[in-house]
Amino acid sequence: MGAVVLLGTLDTKGAEYAFLRDRLLERGVEVLLVDAGINEPVGAQPDVGRDEVALAGGADVAALAAAGDRGAAVTAMAAGAEQVVKRLHEEGRLAGILALGGSGGTSIATRAMRALPVGVPKLMVSTVASGDTRPYVGAVDVTMMYSVVDIAGVNRVSARIMANAAGAIAGMVAATVPELAAKPLVGATMFGVTTPCVTRARERLEELGYEVLVFHATGAGGQSLEALVRDGFHAGVLDTTTTELADELVGGVLSAGPDRLEAAGEAGVPQVVSLGALDMVNFGPRETVPPQFEGRNLYVHNPTVTLMRTTPEECAELGREIGRKLSAAQGPTAVFVPLRGVSMIAVAGQPFHDDAADEALFSALRASLDDSIELNERDTDINDPELAVEMADRLHALIEAAR
Repeated sequence: MGAVVLLGTLDTKGAEYAFLRDRLLERGVEVLLVDAGINEPVGAQPDVGRDEVALAGGADVAALAAAGDRGAAVTAMAAGAEQVVKRLHEEGRLAGILALGGSGGTSIATRAMRALPVGVPKLMVSTVASGDTRPYVGAVDVTMMYSVVDIAGVNRVSARIMANAAGAIAGMVAATVPELAAKPLVGATMFGVTTPCVTRARERLEELGYEVLVFHATGAGGQSLEALVRDGFHAGVLDTTTTELADELVGGVLSAGPDRLEAAGEAGVPQVVSLGALDMVNFGPRETVPPQFEGRNLYVHNPTVTLMRTTPEECAELGREIGRKLSAAQGPTAVFVPLRGVSMIAVAGQPFHDDAADEALFSALRASLDDSIELNERDTDINDPELAVEMADRLHALIEAAR
């Protein structure tokens, strides 16, 4: 089965890691202790020392310690920890990974965790787990556990938290996955306002023999989709909900970064793309909307989510960007344009209905899309079940033709 790798800075957290190691050994779990500190370990002796970790990151641990630059040390040891952890996994010696830390230790350990494949158990006990964990989790399955108290000694609170963490990772590495039918995978993107479309398309693709992975287009969802495409998981992509591009352009809270909508094209993976939820930019509670957007068309979706309607100028830029990205695709690509609304609140009678903004989006897309890219315009809205089935069937045809 391999071992649980405990990765941490033993110069400051040695006693805590010794406690964790003992809890795992009590459960009969093999342990490998990797030291990512830069000074002499205290309280626990590692199986992989700090010299080896630093060297793997292209650094000298003595020089890092002498320099006294904590930021540089964290960066170097994180790079080395990533390489060491990847090697242990490739050698079949790593079954899962567990770490403790504050912001620095969390940065080191989660960089290593993000380098491991999806499905490898990854658990981070951290003082920063109650805040914004997106920089640490990235696009993979890192599990974050809030430490409640600082990682500073073994006391009645920290002992319980660490014992829970040891039990959790022990259960993860021992878990088995039931045998599932080997079906080709399709990745699909969905938002609340495109759920009817993606639900019907998923059902149709399942009828056609696919297993569909649906990604919530919350920034991290788009990143996860693209990461799995780059890792070769998907036979095709049904990218109906490209809303994250609007957040990246305008400054919303759900951006997936500037590379969104590029992975399938670069990998030559068949894709069917639509314009789902490009009528909106996402913010948090109403009071968090930046002051420069006061006076815009705002819609309180729920107490924690406020939506802002994209303008004709923003929509035109989104159309140009999508056209540019898809025109560079190396694989078969089809675009579907729902002329009567790109979300359930953009149709006639709903708060984000805006003919001028929609036409700016459609016109810019038409003008920027290369003639080699298939363009399908339909006189319906994104959530029409017939459109959903048509998109699913078209993706199936593109996948079959590419085989």
